[in-house]
Amino acid sequence: MNNHKQTTTANTTAGTIAPATAKVSPAAKNTLLILNCVLLSIGNCGGPLIMRLYFLHGGERVWLSSFLETAGWPVIILVLAILYFDRRRKNTNTKTTFVYMRPRLFFAVAVIGILTGLDDYLYAYGVARLPVSTSSLIIASQLGFTAFFAYLLVKQKFTPYSVNAVVLLTVGAAVLALHTNGDRPEGESKKAYVMGFVMTVGASLLYGFVLPLIELTYNKAKQEITYTLVLEIQMVMCLFATIFCAVGMFINNDFKAIPVEATKFGLGETKYYVILCASALIWQCFFLGAIGVIFCASSLLSGIIIAVLLPVIEVLAVLFYKENFQAEKGVALVLSLWGFASYFYGEYKFAKKLKEKSSSQQSMELGQAYVSSV
Repeated sequence: MNNHKQTTTANTTAGTIAPATAKVSPAAKNTLLILNCVLLSIGNCGGPLIMRLYFLHGGERVWLSSFLETAGWPVIILVLAILYFDRRRKNTNTKTTFVYMRPRLFFAVAVIGILTGLDDYLYAYGVARLPVSTSSLIIASQLGFTAFFAYLLVKQKFTPYSVNAVVLLTVGAAVLALHTNGDRPEGESKKAYVMGFVMTVGASLLYGFVLPLIELTYNKAKQEITYTLVLEIQMVMCLFATIFCAVGMFINNDFKAIPVEATKFGLGETKYYVILCASALIWQCFFLGAIGVIFCASSLLSGIIIAVLLPVIEVLAVLFYKENFQAEKGVALVLSLWGFASYFYGEYKFAKKLKEKSSSQQSMELGQAYVSSV
């Protein structure tokens, strides 16, 4: 997987330009894609639920919650160490590279990490104020933002179907915005609820920008993108996001407040710390999966998978937290699913057209070769 033969760039779905990546077999890349989709699914569904669990039982620290979203980054060091010793075992005749990331790429990823830390705070603030089912529906608008920024940053081509998907997702979020009182948690002011709504939209917009920015970083890296390098990028990105949130925690005195909050936690002190640790691990699955899908496919596919899991999160929120599911949420959910279906149909049409064009070109080349040989 870490073969260092440079490859040429190639076109991906809907016109995105892919970076130079290590040569891997289609089977290996598909397996890696499936693995990252599973990780992304676990993090995307489990992350909001466990974060909301913290707030429902007495947790009040938004900076702490945002910190936990990327605090699991040391796990990546263990994976990188295993990959390093595996390379060292296989390459006995040559010096084994320990770190692939070059300084230029490091600084770019550090900036993305700070943006991710800000996004973590915006999202955690929203989850603290909104039911999971509401915040998840708002986050569905991220697909529209991802498509827009992918068009600007990596020249992702729009089709009538993708435009339709963006419009439907936007209308779905607007439907929720017009009925902000229906599912307001008991005892929460309208101002706090509206702020949570605005912050969640901000988180959706910012992460919709971050995903294509990561893909652009791959494209501009001027070095071969291997999965080991992807893990290094993930580690540095989460490290700087964690530092950003740790500064917020320090200013807000969260470190001093944690032991006090643990003793007052509704589920008990032990479960308080279990929830914090589980939150860090589950969110790390999300980020690992998201960046891995970008490596194997594109930022837009990563955004689509996040959005497609929306109905699963909705059902889990209703089952575990007994959240209300009003008519507005039903309308927003239908519009979101309609948007996803529109996008996927457009991708199917594009892939079919591309396949037909490729077959036509091959036929013409064969015909010309035959004529030349006669």
